Amino acid sequence: MAKPTRWVTETKPGHSQWYVDRFRRLAAEGADLAGEARLLDALVPPRARILDAGCGTGRVGAELAARGHEVVGVDADPTLVEAARADHPGPRWLVGDLAELDLAALGQPELFDAAVCAGNVMAFVAAGTERAVLTRIAAHVRPDGVVVVGFGTDRGYRLADFDADAVAAGLCPEQRFATWDLRPWRDDADFAVTLLRRPAGAGAPT
Repeated sequence: MAKPTRWVTETKPGHSQWYVDRFRRLAAEGADLAGEARLLDALVPPRARILDAGCGTGRVGAELAARGHEVVGVDADPTLVEAARADHPGPRWLVGDLAELDLAALGQPELFDAAVCAGNVMAFVAAGTERAVLTRIAAHVRPDGVVVVGFGTDRGYRLADFDADAVAAGLCPEQRFATWDLRPWRDDADFAVTLLRRPAGAGAPT
């Protein structure tokens, strides 16, 4: 890993385990944790191949797998990946830096129909690597595939910078919403969900 993520540098010791425990508790209480997965499920064909980029504890990827999709999840935090493997067997959960993502080197050469980047992942990658992260995610998605990214607008990553980084990564913005359940976008929204697409005529990824 070239640079430590902000998940490491901007949180206190024990934060990862707190996060694991929090989502285990929410799941046990019956909280609705599947909103992101419902949106992705509506965007892709049956039995799609989906990359869960910044998978955390695996809640999004696990729900997509339960809906019949083939899921590979990647996260830089070994504690979160260990929890995903323990709580959600089935998908393949891998430890990796999204800024250097190379799944072919890890035995996953096939491109994905879609990628999802939920849970404020873009606000927690290492500062200055946002464009590299989007570029590496895009490189793993087939032409005409979709990439859906959600993060808080008050997390230090300006939407204008995100949009510029996405275009530089070879992704075309298509839609933006204020929530994962598709509330209309407004300029004062505190969250943004952006649907991007890799152009159908895009060349082979690098």
